[in-house]
Amino acid sequence: MKVEVQKLHTLTGHSDCVYTLARSGDSHHFFSAAGDGMVARWDLRSPETGELIARLPNSIYALHHHLLHDFLVVGHNYDGIHLLDWQNKKEIGSLQLTKAAIFDLQSLGEDVLVAAGDGSLTKVALPSLTVKDQVQASAQSARTIAVNEARNEVAVGYSDNSIRIFDGDLRLKQEWVAHANSVFTLRYSPDGQYLLSGSRDARFKVWDVLGGYRLAGEVVAHLFAINHIDFSPDGKHFVTCSMDKSIKVWDWEALKLLKVIDRARHAGHGTSVNKLLWTNYNQQLVSASDDRSISVWNIHFEKQPL
Repeated sequence: MKVEVQKLHTLTGHSDCVYTLARSGDSHHFFSAAGDGMVARWDLRSPETGELIARLPNSIYALHHHLLHDFLVVGHNYDGIHLLDWQNKKEIGSLQLTKAAIFDLQSLGEDVLVAAGDGSLTKVALPSLTVKDQVQASAQSARTIAVNEARNEVAVGYSDNSIRIFDGDLRLKQEWVAHANSVFTLRYSPDGQYLLSGSRDARFKVWDVLGGYRLAGEVVAHLFAINHIDFSPDGKHFVTCSMDKSIKVWDWEALKLLKVIDRARHAGHGTSVNKLLWTNYNQQLVSASDDRSISVWNIHFEKQPL
């Protein structure tokens, strides 16, 4: 498999590290948020200029578009979550959940799940912003959330190196020490049969969901922490990004490295790559970095002749 990578755009406008990206209700728009407290909306059809949605006083690590309600949920560090009507650029409400950082936000039906630096996992009803359930399974940070709707399971990665599986009511079903360091990112495979974890130990691991989350694969993937994982729209490939400034493209079935995207070879990012978004818009890949920029990539797969 030959992989061609082309850098299409460099999006600028944030004045601090870009920590997070979020999908929207269509394939060509996405949202970003950064250490400057700004939330922006971008259009991949004409990406040169972002649209400012909100400006908050503290840094933002977590951002999520709740599709059912069409709201934008912002994890505002040290100040809880904010609910935004992004179309009218208005705040609907806020909830002071914790004084800690908020590391991840994910939808669970009509609710939103919040993973925080104090180790709490909270289920919040929208749009009322009322707490429905909360669990404190660790004294260390809850860093990442993945939802398997078909199994009504929520996987959470923690800074105590563990992964914990909860049901939809946040009752603990299973837990295990998964890595030698903090678990920074979790993603279920598109068919829901596997869970991918990426860690500060620079490894990603594959866990067999139907086999009771037994270990099914492990790769030393980067030089430093793996910050995020995302799958291609067709589910055949996935990407990892790292504190080592690189993005790597992998074959999902074989767990084989296909391409390294970095500064030397592709004018990639100059510092840590924090978040990835593999969009349905011409399968373009979006990456966000500590270098204050967002890059848009075209990744073309070409089968080699036999």
